[in-house]
Amino acid sequence: MAESRTSLAGEPAADQAAATERFRSDVASFLADSQAAGVACPAFGAILPPRMHSEAVRWQRHLSETGYAGIHWPTEYGGRGLSRAHSAVWYEECAKARVAPYLNLQGIVLAGEAIMRSGTEEQKQRFLPSTLNADVLWCQLFSEPGAGSDLAGLGTSAVRDGDHYLLNGQKVWCSNGQLAQYGILLARTDAEQPKHNGISFFLLDMSLPGIDVRPLKQMTGDQEFCEVFFTDVSVPADALLGPEHGGWRVAMEVLGDERGAFGEAGVISLQQRLDAVAELVAGADEVAADELASLLARGNALRALLQRTSSEVAMAPAAKLLRTEVDVATNALSASLRGPSAMLWDDDTETFLYAPGMRIAGGTSEIQRNIVGERLLGLPREPSPEAG
Repeated sequence: MAESRTSLAGEPAADQAAATERFRSDVASFLADSQAAGVACPAFGAILPPRMHSEAVRWQRHLSETGYAGIHWPTEYGGRGLSRAHSAVWYEECAKARVAPYLNLQGIVLAGEAIMRSGTEEQKQRFLPSTLNADVLWCQLFSEPGAGSDLAGLGTSAVRDGDHYLLNGQKVWCSNGQLAQYGILLARTDAEQPKHNGISFFLLDMSLPGIDVRPLKQMTGDQEFCEVFFTDVSVPADALLGPEHGGWRVAMEVLGDERGAFGEAGVISLQQRLDAVAELVAGADEVAADELASLLARGNALRALLQRTSSEVAMAPAAKLLRTEVDVATNALSASLRGPSAMLWDDDTETFLYAPGMRIAGGTSEIQRNIVGERLLGLPREPSPEAG
């Protein structure tokens, strides 16, 4: 490694910028060498496909061994101890190279950042190094059949019983649940408190008795998501992350991490998709060319928005909504242009079938529109059925 594992805190801005650019060069070289050696795992988006699990684990372990895992994480927890600017460079260069930046989003970004913010020292020592070296794969246990978009309406309960909690309920749309050793879980620990209160955040051992994980087969043929059932699961009290009944705050910070995870790397990935759209224009008829031009205009507008607001978490719902709609429209038009061959199975077909699901994943498009309207545009809140 060309750069030592030291923090840049206190260095002059010019020196920090120069060090960051040296790091960019190091990363680009490392990724190129890793791809040439066949070690690098191809990019797969926010959700790890089960068929790529072994490949991604090998890649994460290689990153840990070579000092490219947990770029801004403290060295005492296995990270490199650099700045978040260095982490942004890592994500950007991985996007350019089309290489996965980590084993999975749920572990490195969601669980890892939550534990660093809200965990005890024992939890940090226990989970952070093992997450970076891929000994622990995480899943996310938030959504329920009756509490997806309305997350605060969750019904899964965790009742305190001495030094344990008794967990009962059901979760759904749990990515990688069949592979994960641990999950980040929201459960109601006080049913008497108002809706957003009385919820606690747990680091759940997925091997505990009473946990039933059932993979869900998608129309792509993959089983990325699972439904998970809990029947009298005895969860130790030290699995609690943050204060009891204070899990809503922890969860909202996690969702903020999820929505703002990609920054400029998201702009790079979007540009790659727009370049692919532009290539489709050649040879297209006038109607298709007009549709492609419209898509490019929308995509370029989104890129400009992302470039201006990539550091503003408040803009993440708008970016997520626009990116989803551009992707769905692009894949639909691409399939139309391919004609009968679009009915044959290949990577493009899988992407086409997968795209509509992004209108649900990470917060439905309808909810994103509500957030944009209420929080960014200042429109009145949507009427609540509970308010009558």
